[in-house]
Parts: sequence; structure tokens; C-alpha cells
Amino acid sequence: MSRITPFLWFNHEAEEAAHFYAAVFRNSRIGSVVRYDEASARASGCPAGSVMTATLELEGQEFVLLNGGRTVPFNESVSFVITCGNQQELDHYWDRLSEGGDPRAQQCGWLKDRFGLSWQIVPDFLPRLLRNQDPRKSARVMKALLGMKKIILAELVRASEQE
Repeated sequence: MSRITPFLWFNHEAEEAAHFYAAVFRNSRIGSVVRYDEASARASGCPAGSVMTATLELEGQEFVLLNGGRTVPFNESVSFVITCGNQQELDHYWDRLSEGGDPRAQQCGWLKDRFGLSWQIVPDFLPRLLRNQDPRKSARVMKALLGMKKIILAELVRASEQE
């Protein structure tokens, strides 16, 4: 069985990020941590003994976090989607992941966290509302969505139910 594991490059914050994300997601755990030895430290420019990689599991998805030693910034072309079943869950992820993040990078449920990683915090029923057979209803939902940073579920539902 093939497995795809996201591999995230940090300058020197991989361990800090692993602890942050593990605190945000209830079903999480930090796995192995590998440190730079003398040879790998010389090759990377990172200090010997510092964290090279840390594995992290969030909601059953494994990630590898690398301290690469050179800044390779994240950008919006890659993001992680968290589908939420209610406003309380959506608020939890939005509030925690946006702490210290870039408020300019927030729209339609998208945010950029303090490490520069992009997340989409969306309700699980959003695709159904956007595919409504009545194009006027789906257009109203899209209009409401485009006016939001953090998604407010009741406003989307209200937009979809208008006649």
C-alpha cells in the first residue's frame, strides 16, 4: 500500500510547530525526533544536536516536519483543509490556528498560521450548499462566503434557505 505523507520544510521551527499543532488537534501525537549529527549538520548548516525532523500525526494523518536551515517559505498553493461539523469546532480550529498568523491572508475560511502554513477551515456541508440545484441559492451562498473571513455556519444556511 502506498502512503502519501506531507513533508513540511521549516527554517528552525519544526519542533515548535509540532508541539503547536499537537496542542491544536485533539487526536494528535508527536512521534520520532531525529537530530542532526556532525556530518548532516555540516551539509545543512544547522547546528549539530538540533532537530532535523519530527514526525507528527494529526487526526490519523502523518506529517514529517524538517528543519532545513534555509528559509523556503510556505505559500497558498498548498493548504490543508479541516472540515468541521459545527460552529464550535470551526471556531476552535480558526481561533487556535490563526493565533499569531497573518490576518491579511484570511478569506472564505482560509487562514495562514504563525509558521506561514495555509489552512482552510470549512463546514462539512459547504459543497452541498454550493451544488444546490437552484442556482440562485448556490449563488447566495457563494456571495455570503465571499464576504467572510471566518465562516459563520448560520449565515451560510440562512443564505441557502432564502426564497
